[in-house]
Amino acid sequence: MSTDFLHEEIIVGVDGSPQSEAAVRWAVAEAVMRDEQLRIVHVLPLIGGWTGVGLSGSPLAEETFQWQQREAQQLVENAVQVARGCAVGDTLRISGDALQLSTETSIVPTLVDLTKQARMIVVGDSGQGAVRRTLLGSVSTALIHHAHCPVAVVHGEVSPEHVNAPIVVGVDGSPVSERATELAFEEASLRHVELVALHALSDAEWLGHAPTIPWDVVTADVEVTLAERLASWQERYPDVVVRRIVVRNQPARHLLAESESAQLVVVGSHGRGGFAGMLLGSVSSAVVHGSHTPVIVARQD
Repeated sequence: MSTDFLHEEIIVGVDGSPQSEAAVRWAVAEAVMRDEQLRIVHVLPLIGGWTGVGLSGSPLAEETFQWQQREAQQLVENAVQVARGCAVGDTLRISGDALQLSTETSIVPTLVDLTKQARMIVVGDSGQGAVRRTLLGSVSTALIHHAHCPVAVVHGEVSPEHVNAPIVVGVDGSPVSERATELAFEEASLRHVELVALHALSDAEWLGHAPTIPWDVVTADVEVTLAERLASWQERYPDVVVRRIVVRNQPARHLLAESESAQLVVVGSHGRGGFAGMLLGSVSSAVVHGSHTPVIVARQD
């Protein structure tokens, strides 16, 4: 286990949907592998803009607020039971919280704030109904651009044939790519599986080798550079077998293709918020929302 992390808590956000339950199961396996605490969180949204804080309100509003709290607490308790059922025979510390929003907060800032004290946050890719799907989709998108820790987005239960499948990581030489590489090696070591390191050669890199040079020659040259870039991590994780792949352009498309035969994809996010963050994080966003395989976005805080 890496000693670089300071926090020992994996957070999973739940909303009662099947995707949310799949996220809980995935998060349990991750917490057991790392021997870390699992914290299950549901952020309680407002109904009609009424917070129940500092307002007398009508009896109906008060009843609605209390009902909302009970439902949220039950949702968290159900998720805790699912987690305990998955962790039978394992030592796993599990806690659950239903967090009430106030007029000054919303779901995304609340979750982002929690990530300051977490090793990883796990969410499902959609929720209940069209509105809920849009809501959780926007939550996962916001987290991969603003979270202070790695973000895992789970799209459903991992199929049995993918349990021993490899892990895929996108490598481009940037600092966030280096963070993704570190996390991918760690995951591959914990899971005892092969690691596939994919580098998409950009047009700029291609021109740097001269377009008249045959593709196989360019590929061989880039593979050498990629091997050198991964050498320190292979020394640190000698048990991990690495397969290197070099492709041309469209990294998201190639990562999605490799994800079909993988159990996990790891990418970096350059997101810094605003338009620049969305632009720079376009690859991670495309992979997160296009993959049927769990994806971890290695945030560079």
